[in-house]
Amino acid sequence: MNSLYNKIKPYLRTILIDHLVNKSLVIIPTYNEKENIERLIHTIFSLPGHLNILIVDDGSPDGTAFLVKGLQTPYADRLFILERAGKLGLGTAYILGFKWAIERQYDFVFEMDADFSHNPADLLVLQQACMNGADLVIGSRYKSGVNVVNWPMGRVLMSYFASVYVRWVTGMKIYDTTSGFKCYRRKVLEAIELDNIRFKGYAFQIEMKFTAWKLGFRIEEIPIIFTDRSEGTSKMSGGIFNEALWGVLRMKIRSILRPYKKAVQV
Repeated sequence: MNSLYNKIKPYLRTILIDHLVNKSLVIIPTYNEKENIERLIHTIFSLPGHLNILIVDDGSPDGTAFLVKGLQTPYADRLFILERAGKLGLGTAYILGFKWAIERQYDFVFEMDADFSHNPADLLVLQQACMNGADLVIGSRYKSGVNVVNWPMGRVLMSYFASVYVRWVTGMKIYDTTSGFKCYRRKVLEAIELDNIRFKGYAFQIEMKFTAWKLGFRIEEIPIIFTDRSEGTSKMSGGIFNEALWGVLRMKIRSILRPYKKAVQV
C-alpha cells in the first residue's frame, strides 16, 4: 500500500482538483475474469480522483457479470455494467463503451485490461499527462526499453516486433502501437468515426491510434511496467497477430485514399 501511495503522491493535488471539474471513466472489457474483477474494482476505487468504471461483459459463463452487479450497491453511481450476449470482439466492446462515455460527457476515458497486467496506479499518471495537454496518452511497454514481466521470450519478441512493423508501415512515431492501456480526451473519441473502425480484435488498438494520429491529435507515450496475468486465462492468440500483419497493410492503403479532417487543437 505504501508503494502505491508513493507512486500517486505527486499527482494527488492535481487529481483532487480535477475531481471538482472533470469526469473520468475507466472502460474494462471482461470475459471470464472472476478471479480478478472484484479486486481490480476495489483497487481503482481506492485511488483519488473519483474514477468511475464501466464493465463491458461478453456473457462470461464464469459469473463475472454477477460479481460486478453485486458491487453496484456499495459503489452506487460509480460502477456500471453493459452485458452482451457473447464474445463479440474487443473492438466492439470498446466502441460500445466509448459511445456510452460520450453520451454521458465524460472528459477522460480510459482503456484498461481486467487482469492486473496494467497497474491501476498508472491511471493517474496517464490522466495527468492528458491534463497537461496530451489528447491521447498511451501506457507504453517499449518507450524506455522492454518493460514486460512474466511473458515468455517468444511472446515478448512477437509483441515488440509487431510494434516495429506497424511503425514502419504507418509512419507513426509510437513505440507501443498495440498497447491497450490508454487515456483519451473525449474530443478524440468524438472526432473519430467510431462506426467506421474496422478491426474487432487487438488490431483495433492500432487502428484507433492510427486514426487519432491522422486526425492530428497530440499523442504521448508514458513508460509503464506490464505484468502478465497471474489469475485467469489469456485471450491472446497467433490469429490476433495475423490480423494485425495483413490488416495494417490494408489500413495504410485505405488511408491514402481517405481524407482526414485535422482536429482543431484547443
